[in-house]
Amino acid sequence: MNRTHRPGAPPGSVAPADRRPWWRRPVAWTTGAAVAAVAIVAIVAIVAVMLAPAATPGGDAPATAEASGTPESSREYTRPSDWSTYRPAVHLTPAERWMNDPQRPFWLDGRWHYYYLYNADYPEGNGTEWYHATSTDLVHWRDEGVAIEKYENGLGDIETGSAVIDTENTAGFGPGAVIAIMTQQHEGVQRQSLFVSTDGGYRFEPFDGNPVMDNPGEAHWRDPKIVWDDARDEWLMVLAEGHKLGFYTSPDLKDWTYRSGFERGDLGILECPDLFRISLDGDPAKTTWVLAAGVNGAEHGMTTGTAYWTGDWDGEQFTADSADAAWLDHGADFYASVTWDDPRLPESERLAKRYSIGWLNNWAYAGDLPTKDWHGGSDSVVRELALRTVDGRPTLVSNPVAALAELEGEAQTEQNLTVHGADSELPQPTADAYRLRVEVSPDPREPASEVRFRVKDGEGAFATVGVDFASEVAFIARDADAAAAGLPTEYREVRTAPAKVRDGVVTLDVIVDASSVEVFVNDGEAALSSLVFGAPGANGLAVESVGGTTDVRSLRLAPLAVAPVERLG
Repeated sequence: MNRTHRPGAPPGSVAPADRRPWWRRPVAWTTGAAVAAVAIVAIVAIVAVMLAPAATPGGDAPATAEASGTPESSREYTRPSDWSTYRPAVHLTPAERWMNDPQRPFWLDGRWHYYYLYNADYPEGNGTEWYHATSTDLVHWRDEGVAIEKYENGLGDIETGSAVIDTENTAGFGPGAVIAIMTQQHEGVQRQSLFVSTDGGYRFEPFDGNPVMDNPGEAHWRDPKIVWDDARDEWLMVLAEGHKLGFYTSPDLKDWTYRSGFERGDLGILECPDLFRISLDGDPAKTTWVLAAGVNGAEHGMTTGTAYWTGDWDGEQFTADSADAAWLDHGADFYASVTWDDPRLPESERLAKRYSIGWLNNWAYAGDLPTKDWHGGSDSVVRELALRTVDGRPTLVSNPVAALAELEGEAQTEQNLTVHGADSELPQPTADAYRLRVEVSPDPREPASEVRFRVKDGEGAFATVGVDFASEVAFIARDADAAAAGLPTEYREVRTAPAKVRDGVVTLDVIVDASSVEVFVNDGEAALSSLVFGAPGANGLAVESVGGTTDVRSLRLAPLAVAPVERLG
């Protein structure tokens, strides 16, 4: 949802005063822990945009010449010297101005077509439009420019919605037309409008009959998400309506009938909903529906993020399996997320796996970040989702998209490290972005209470990624990073996710970029995503074991090659 006219205002209620137990409070590095400073050699080079072969379905193999077939010697692991301090190496950002909500991608004519909300007038002017980017592997992106401009049809700016390919011509614009339905807001009134593209999603024109859904008098009535309901041969929409998610059906994407609502009073103003069917544990005979929404989790010790419920859609209403919401990501910065499947896959595989991308930012400080040449944070790396039974509950597990591994260079590895106190003898990052995989375990002879990895360490600033073995949580603490002192309290709060010791270990898969850290726990059972701002040029890595000894059974540190966005012009 567009809020660039009031950056910094979180949706829903404000987080309560700090009543957290000790392990949820800001983590301070043990006093007196000596961590050696690490000098990182800067390699200034020209980054070439590489082209590549087509992807196999699902991105399980290299998808572009951008991602594969390139000699290691020609890849670059240092961002270009003219990039600003916090411009990510492997995350999508606009060239300038402002970005926020992702819009669900679709596959057409050999490319993924993706849109995000963009304000070309930031900070002087308000309103967003749909900016278009395409990719063949969901790792390398190409700017395609604005696809739907704001303030063009008298109904306001262009806000969050969803696009579908109308293969059967249900809307009458021709077989294969791309139909986008999104919220437009004019003088505070939110309505749903339809736009159509007949050139493959590059430019859209407004429908003469807009709005296709006029506001019934609601203050919050936005962010339509549309899917095709195979079982009933009709379009199905979920719409955010304040503390309720409304369900609507249509035969033609233009005439919509209200069916029912799903209400929650404990998650603030609901936004950016999602609804899809997925198989459990990869079994096509066991499918369920998942309903998700952007929420404010203050009443549950969380911040803004994506909550979800598994359950059943019977054509009239959604019935959740449990009243308790689950969380797609437990970090501070994973909002307005979208999910999608791969239409190239066989049906059973298509039901077993989805992709997801989220906005790496938080409305509590969205307009206050220390970026200069663009604003609004960035997008997360694309994740692969599956619904897996974890501790008896259907759980959406998420891991970085497989194609991201194509960016990895030669890894440094270690086995069976014993850490007691602070240790500066870890391998050090040799690239601006990197992937760190570790298996950690409390030593049974003198078990540690925590293990803490200090990332982006240097010049007195760092962020901490760790595991509290006693409480069985992983955490990110960034109260000591270079931006924390100048940002609101919400930025300095520690965020945690479940991290049970399984088969004796907790595994962490950590993606570190110039301004973010994304952590995937125990093969994706939980995720933690947060913006992180180190001191300029600082990229050290250190580890500390607290209260005893930690066994680092394995460590793999791989540099990630720069994946620059191919810009227009």
